[in-house]
Amino acid sequence: MSTTIADQKRRVVLPGVQPGDVLSVNRDSAGRLVLVRLLPERPKRRPQARQVAKALRESPLRPTLSWNELKRATRGL
Repeated sequence: MSTTIADQKRRVVLPGVQPGDVLSVNRDSAGRLVLVRLLPERPKRRPQARQVAKALRESPLRPTLSWNELKRATRGL
């Protein structure tokens, strides 16, 4: 087991940890700090052009109300 000392800014160097690694810091009942490396989330796949076109067709980006209906609903006239 290796030991390390915290510097003035409370930083420590951990063996086997790479820059950008994400660790969960927990304190157990004995007061010890337990570090658990968290696995990064897999990036979500970008939608394909066909899927985007289908989504736009099924949910158009234009209002379904007439101008007068929209005015009445928003202005309370």
